[in-house]
Amino acid sequence: MELIASIFSSYNMIVALIALLSIVAITIFIERFRFLKRSEKDISSLVINLRQAIDEGNMVEAINVCENTGGPIAQIIKAGLVKYSRSKEEIENAMATQGLIEIAELEKNGKVLSIIATLAPLIGLLGTVLGFIQAFEEMRLSGLVDVSAAKIGEAMEFALVTTAMGLVVAIPCIVAYNYIVSRIEHFTLDMQTTSSEIVDLMVHRDEI
Repeated sequence: MELIASIFSSYNMIVALIALLSIVAITIFIERFRFLKRSEKDISSLVINLRQAIDEGNMVEAINVCENTGGPIAQIIKAGLVKYSRSKEEIENAMATQGLIEIAELEKNGKVLSIIATLAPLIGLLGTVLGFIQAFEEMRLSGLVDVSAAKIGEAMEFALVTTAMGLVVAIPCIVAYNYIVSRIEHFTLDMQTTSSEIVDLMVHRDEI
C-alpha cells in the first residue's frame, strides 16, 4: 500500500502540473488567435483609399483612413504619413520602427507555447522516472516477496501515463506555435510590401 500511495502522490503532482500547462497553452492560443483575427484587415481597400487621399495631397484624410481601419499595417503606414514632409529615409525609418513595435505585439506570449511544448514531455518523463524509481525501490526493500506483480505493474502504468500526457500537451502546442509563427510571417510580408507601396506613392507625388 505504501508503494501505491507513494506513486499516487507523485502521479497526482505531475498530472496537476501538466494539466496546468495545458490550460495555460489553451488560454494563450485562444488569445493569440483572436488577436491575430482582429488584426486582419482588407489591405486592398486600405491601399485604394490611401492612394486616393495621397494623390489629392490630403494627408489628414490619409491618416484618418489608417485610424479608422486599425490593425498593425494601418499603424505602420500612419507612422510614415505623419512624417510626410520629411525625407524618404525618415519616412522609412518611422515605418520600420513602428513595424518592430507591431511585430513585437503580434509575437507577444507566442513563445510561451514553444516553452510549454518543450517542458510538458520533460515533466511527463520526470513523472515516469520518479514512478520507476519508487517501484524499484519498493521491490528492493521488499525482496520481491511482499509486492505483487500486479501492484508493480499498476505503479509502472501510472508512471508511463505521465509521459503520454506530456506528449498529448506538447504536440498540439508545437502545431499551435507554428501556426501563429506562420500567421506572423504573413503579416510581416504584408507590412513590408504595403509600406513600400505607400512610400513610393508619397515620394512619386512629391516628384510630380
